[in-house]
Amino acid sequence: MTARDTTVLVAGATGDLGSQIVQNLLERGSTVRALVRPSSADGGERLRGVAGHPNLSLRVGDLTDGAASLAPHVDGVDVVVSAVQGGPDVIVDGQRELLTAAAAAGVRRMIPSDFSINLYGYEYGVNLYSDVRRKFSEEFRDSPVLRTSVTVGAFPEYFLAPLHEVLDVAAGTFSIWGDGTQPIDITTIPDTAAYTAAIALDPSTAGRDVHVVGQQLSLLELHEEVEAASGRPWRLVRRGSLEDLQAEIIRRQFVATSPFEYLALQYQTVMYNGRASVVDVRNADYPSVVPTSVATYLAGPGATHLARSPENTASQQST
Repeated sequence: MTARDTTVLVAGATGDLGSQIVQNLLERGSTVRALVRPSSADGGERLRGVAGHPNLSLRVGDLTDGAASLAPHVDGVDVVVSAVQGGPDVIVDGQRELLTAAAAAGVRRMIPSDFSINLYGYEYGVNLYSDVRRKFSEEFRDSPVLRTSVTVGAFPEYFLAPLHEVLDVAAGTFSIWGDGTQPIDITTIPDTAAYTAAIALDPSTAGRDVHVVGQQLSLLELHEEVEAASGRPWRLVRRGSLEDLQAEIIRRQFVATSPFEYLALQYQTVMYNGRASVVDVRNADYPSVVPTSVATYLAGPGATHLARSPENTASQQST
């Protein structure tokens, strides 16, 4: 079966990742059904660039509507790709309805919304969001639909954002836990979308995990890339050992009003000890995708992570 003979349903199609998966699939010649919520019935801003494409159809629906409501959208589909985001109500309950509908329609493969570090390299109880995705993966045990999980590591768009507390633009610091020598996996959102489209159209991925990665580099190497891209020094702050990191996660859990106050650190603890690293990297299977280096990312859209506002500059000069 070629790309032109393949029909793919993309759930979460108006999101940042989902919309780019849609675009990549269309560029490869496949027929795409973009599942969009009623509030985005026109495809929204992110799908505007492909509006009117002859191989694209918008399907209005929501995973929470139930399997019966989703049935017409998956009828005749070869592969389902889910790029939805949310809590257990979406990742477990909603995707379960989508899987049930896909199974009833005879869909052979589904790519669930994993797109993260190696979620299966460590046990339950380490990361709240990993647990939710792993719980959904168990739904495939009794399903005729074969699962393909795509592992990419961390998105630099998120990892270098304030949530992860690595970069502090105002203070001009770059913070690390541990010794900073463990390689971590980094893949941009556009590259993840390109790989996902290629994997969705690769029937050999049915029933297995596929690990791809943009670049692997240590935190110390990332610190050097940040300094080179910004043209200025960033003071390296060593926050403690990996044991100290785990203690900080536990401390925050006791006082947090939201999981987001410690969730990023939960990701970091398994990134920095290597348990969440990609394995059996399959980049070579998809030579049409040329991944973006961290240096190229920081010289382009990632430059916003490094920019100092006038207020930040004034604050630094006064300290």
